[in-house]
Amino acid sequence: MLKLSIVIPVFNEEDVLPEALKRLSALRGSFPPDVDLEYMFIDDGSKDASLSLLEEAAAHDRAVKVLSFSRNFGHQMAITAGLDMAEGDYVAVIDADLQDPPELIVEMLDLARREGFDVVYGKRSAREGETRFKKLTAAVFYRVLKYMCEIDIPEDTGDFRLMSRRIVNHFKCFRERHRFVRGLVPWLGFSQKPLEYVRQKRSAGLTKYPFRKMLAFAVNAVLSFSNKPLTLATRLGFAALVVAVVGSLVMLWLKIFTAFTVPGLASSIIAMAFFSGIQLLLMGLMGEYIARIFEEIKQRPLYIIGRSFNCSSNMPAERHWPDSRSCP
Repeated sequence: MLKLSIVIPVFNEEDVLPEALKRLSALRGSFPPDVDLEYMFIDDGSKDASLSLLEEAAAHDRAVKVLSFSRNFGHQMAITAGLDMAEGDYVAVIDADLQDPPELIVEMLDLARREGFDVVYGKRSAREGETRFKKLTAAVFYRVLKYMCEIDIPEDTGDFRLMSRRIVNHFKCFRERHRFVRGLVPWLGFSQKPLEYVRQKRSAGLTKYPFRKMLAFAVNAVLSFSNKPLTLATRLGFAALVVAVVGSLVMLWLKIFTAFTVPGLASSIIAMAFFSGIQLLLMGLMGEYIARIFEEIKQRPLYIIGRSFNCSSNMPAERHWPDSRSCP
């Protein structure tokens, strides 16, 4: 008997959860008889009725397992908790908003079993119900990320994917605080295969990633997987030094060999403001990297589980994973 775990992060999704539960439950009839399903819902500190709906579903179906965080720890931590707790031979990750069709998990599992892929990830060929601005910013983000990062992160992909137990076991060894799941999985390597699909519009509710959060998410992705910003900072500093030296030589030549007088006050103020701005920008960039070191060395738990339903009775409320000696 093969076990499939489906990890579903949830944050304030009371409007869409009933339909999501219905469609996920209907998947049972789509899989071969030798596939046993486990639904792992991670409530990321929802303030609406999401947890109540999940608790009710868990009371009627033992296959529905629910972990509830003590507070909001973020979408990436919710995925991490689901992967930590999932027991399946294969584990799928999908959001509760139904923009990624749950029915595609059947095709993902079939592709993984038939051709031996460790990861089958959803690749968005089109996006329905999204503004031109959202599509443009998403396209720019993935292409900038591909340029900046040292690993090949597939373009136009999200966290919607299916992973083998081998991938999940290795993933559980990552305990970094600033995590970008759709980058960590390609970093692992092994055999990975895209599955193209059309991303649907939200069936209900509002997006949990407005522009401000998307921008922070993009910055986190770049800083987590690349040191190119520091390299670019060095190059920018060198270019500024070259400009300053060349400008000084030009003004010295004009002073000695011509009668031309270089206007001083305005040009000096503009130059000082420009280079001061660059210095502050570079200091802030270095500060971001230093802040990440500070966060990592504190070694706080990635998340804290407040309540659980249909999960192991001896599961601790605060999850700590052992050191790397226990990793594959």
